[in-house]
Amino acid sequence: MVCAAVNNIVSFSGGKDSTAMLHMMLERGEQIADVVFFDTGWEFPEMLAHIQHVEANTGIRITRLRPDKPFANWMFKRPIVARKGPNKGCVHRIGNGWPSPSRRWCTRIKVDAINKHLARWPNPVSCVGIAVDEVHRTQTKAQRNGKYPKRYPLIEYDVDEAEALQYCRRLGYDWGGLYEVFSRVSCFCCPLQRIGELRRLRRHRPAQWQAMLKMDRMAPEHNRGFRNYDTAHDLEKRFQQEDELAKRLSRAMVELN
Repeated sequence: MVCAAVNNIVSFSGGKDSTAMLHMMLERGEQIADVVFFDTGWEFPEMLAHIQHVEANTGIRITRLRPDKPFANWMFKRPIVARKGPNKGCVHRIGNGWPSPSRRWCTRIKVDAINKHLARWPNPVSCVGIAVDEVHRTQTKAQRNGKYPKRYPLIEYDVDEAEALQYCRRLGYDWGGLYEVFSRVSCFCCPLQRIGELRRLRRHRPAQWQAMLKMDRMAPEHNRGFRNYDTAHDLEKRFQQEDELAKRLSRAMVELN
């Protein structure tokens, strides 16, 4: 009995791990049917430039998927119909608001779009860029319950995150300096990132920070919380206070010396 050949579909975020995975698979002569990038519309400009760089280096045209409607529509304008309770079947609010750990609507849209794309291929296998030192991520609900089989080539190759980044740098990738500032380079406005990442976003990428504040002003009143119960503007006030305190401490040190 002859087994049907599988089609390796690389799920490409553009970060260090998926970039290293793609190149390492090519180095090993693995057949790649497609490379898929989901453009949320919230990417760093440097990331979009990086993707073009990867295309030029590999000769592969990366398939770009996008949501049926912009994420801003889902966040601010989409009518939400109640599934239960006294308002069941009726629109009870407008807009999903900011994503949260329990309401990751953005991830769901991305996964659905990639699954829809995978369905076009016979025997698709989704290749995911998770490094060996993050093997625990393969046990998340999203990874365990995927619609299609998955592979984790970096785990197969015993490559950790630091090695993936060093490998990419040897290939000439620098992401426009993103990894000099951030440890994660996905959506710039992600509420799930650590507070230190947000602090660095404000300091080093003011254009993206201001865009996030603008989005925060547009967020529906029922879901203003950006991080826990804080809005992005609450964080702006906090960071301003931190900056002022740092200036006072600096002046005090100068006076003491």
